[in-house]
Amino acid sequence: MKAAIYKGPNQPLTIEQVDIDDPKEREVLVRTVASGVCHSDLHFVDGLYVWPTPAILGHEAAGVVEKVGSQVSYLKPGDHVIACLSVFCGYCEECMSGHPNLCSNRAATQRTASDKPRLSQKGTMINQFADLSGYAEKMLVHENALVKIDDNVPLDRAALIGCGVMTGVGAALNTAKIAPGSSVAVFGAGGVGLAVIQGARVAGARMIIAVDKFPSKLELAKKLGATHAVNASDKNPVDEIRNLTGGGADYSFEAIGLKVAAEQAYECIAPGGIATIVGMVPLGQKVEVDGFSLLFEKRIQGCFMGSNRFRIDMPRIIDLYRQGRINLDDMVSRRGKLEDVNEAFRAMKAGEVARTVLMFE
Repeated sequence: MKAAIYKGPNQPLTIEQVDIDDPKEREVLVRTVASGVCHSDLHFVDGLYVWPTPAILGHEAAGVVEKVGSQVSYLKPGDHVIACLSVFCGYCEECMSGHPNLCSNRAATQRTASDKPRLSQKGTMINQFADLSGYAEKMLVHENALVKIDDNVPLDRAALIGCGVMTGVGAALNTAKIAPGSSVAVFGAGGVGLAVIQGARVAGARMIIAVDKFPSKLELAKKLGATHAVNASDKNPVDEIRNLTGGGADYSFEAIGLKVAAEQAYECIAPGGIATIVGMVPLGQKVEVDGFSLLFEKRIQGCFMGSNRFRIDMPRIIDLYRQGRINLDDMVSRRGKLEDVNEAFRAMKAGEVARTVLMFE
């Protein structure tokens, strides 16, 4: 099959032929139809995070089941699925306590070192990224990395739910649990930030303030539910948010992965407010808060993949999409082919797109 190979930081991905194995007992072979280009992949390409090479990146994908292992009963060939990097074992303490996104036994869903690798090239293992590797014509994954969806859901929109939309909507509804009538500030109007904005709207927030440096992204944010927009390139976002809210937001979200934005997200909340850091702050960087401010019951918390139980949450997001309460159509800025992956990264860094979706058919 054809795949985009990551060979190291600050290098373009190369399109090459690789081999993919047949599914073992609880594995599923999926024909990739659509794969979103997420900012998390860019963190690895830019060297802010580390992954062993060579590897196939990509973790926001949807497709059609081609073949299943002998012990798979949840799926069958022909089923439409969304892949999710929150692969869960189903029986560790985190899974059993209702937090499968934090599964501590992912090894149970992976092949061992003595097994034949899922992905290889001329006999050499290709590392699987996030147990998925969506920048390829096919994916070989554990069945607990997939959720079955209706056949009539457009797979280019469904792919977005696999990471960005699940992360953002989940951050609003699951992690922060936004209360109706509250005020919300969202730092970053990319794919995840736009999903946070839409989650806040679903939750009933009365004021949703989008913060970004690109006017086009702020316009899209207002189309998708933001009530106010702050251009951080010419205004101090903390001051603007305090002025708009009369003292500070009830909830804030950082959806970029920048230390300064994470600190501003905390600084802009009101006493008793909650700042949720969704973006991937680079390894080794510290997020600092004023110690005295903690006396006012201000909180800062992390978020991984929207605190999801994705086999429950993703079908619910699809229902909200069908009802017109979540807009996935306008989140797809561009569609391209696998060969366009490096251009998609460039457009993302330039702030030209919310999401590029790579189409395989």
